[in-house]
Amino acid sequence: MSQAVLKKYFNIIPEKSFFDGKQVRYQLKDRLYTLVPVTNVDENVLVELYEMSNHLMTTGDRYASTFYPAKDEKFLVTDHDIDYVLLENRYLKEVDYQHLGRKLAKMHVRGRSIPVNIQHTNRMGQWKTFWEQRLQQMERVWYQTVEEHPDSPFEQLFVEAFPYYIGLCENAIQYVVDTELDDTPTDEDAGTICHERFHRGVWGKQYMIHQPFDWVFDHASRDIAEKIREEYVRKQRTFIPEIQTFLQEYQSISPLSSFSWRFIYARLLFPLHFFQCVEEYFLSHSERDQKYFEDQLQKIIRDAKQYESFLGDFYELARVPVRREKIPLIGWLK
Repeated sequence: MSQAVLKKYFNIIPEKSFFDGKQVRYQLKDRLYTLVPVTNVDENVLVELYEMSNHLMTTGDRYASTFYPAKDEKFLVTDHDIDYVLLENRYLKEVDYQHLGRKLAKMHVRGRSIPVNIQHTNRMGQWKTFWEQRLQQMERVWYQTVEEHPDSPFEQLFVEAFPYYIGLCENAIQYVVDTELDDTPTDEDAGTICHERFHRGVWGKQYMIHQPFDWVFDHASRDIAEKIREEYVRKQRTFIPEIQTFLQEYQSISPLSSFSWRFIYARLLFPLHFFQCVEEYFLSHSERDQKYFEDQLQKIIRDAKQYESFLGDFYELARVPVRREKIPLIGWLK
C-alpha cells in the first residue's frame, strides 16, 4: 500500500525498504523517505511542523526531515480516505549518539531563531496547566479504583502509592510557579524546537533522522530533563558521569541560566515515569503487557527513596552554583 502511494503521488519507486525500530523507511539512491499518515493531525499543526522542519534545514541541520511535494506540488495527499505527507532525508549518516549534549544544544540554538509565530504546537508556559490536568485525570482513576476495591496486584500498588506521587506533583507545579514569578528568563530561555519526549533512539535507530512529528515548541529544559530522567532510570548506579558529560557538552554551546536549571529540576520533580507506567497499564489489554507494567510499577515504588536522594543531590551532581544563582531547594528532599 505505502509503496503504491509513493509511486502514484510522488513518482518514487524505492530500491529498498526497512523498519528501523521506529518507522518504515524507503530508500532511493542516497535519499531516505518516510510516509506518515496524518488523517488525525490538525492542519495548523502540519503547517507549523513544516515551518520548523524548513527552518532547521535552512539553518544547517543536515538531519532534519523535510516535507516532500507530490507531483501536483502539494504536500498533502489523500489515498483511500487516508491523508499522508512524505518526509525526505537527503543526508544519510549512521546513527551516532556521541556528544549528544552538543548536538542537542545546536538544535535548540537553531530552533530559537525560527522567524514564524508558533501557536498550535507551542507548550511554552503550559506545564502547570498540563500537569494539573494530568493529575486530575489520574485522581479520577484512583478514586474509581478505590471505590471498586482493587483486585489486581497492580491496582493495589497504585492505590497505595498514588497519594505520595500527588505530593511530588504538587511540588513540581509549585516549583514552576515560583520560578516564573521570581526568576528572570534570559535570551537562552526563549522557546525553541524540542521533542514531545526526548529519549535514546528518538533520532533514529539506523540513520540519524530529526523527524518533525517528534517535535513541539517549548523551553529547552524539556529535552534536557527528559534525557537526565532516562539516564537515571536506565543506569541508577552509574548515571552520574554520563549526565555530567551531557550537561557539560550542552553548556559548551548554550549556557544554562538559573531559570533553565529550575525548569529542569521542576520537570524532574514531576513523576512522569510513574504516570506513564500507570497510564499505559490501564490502556493495555494483554496480560503480558499488564504484567510488564506491574513489574515496572513495583520497581518505581521500590526505588522511590533512591529517586528522592537523586532529586536531593541533583544540583550538586549537576555542578550548579545554587547559592550564587539563588536557586531554592526543597527542604524535605535534603
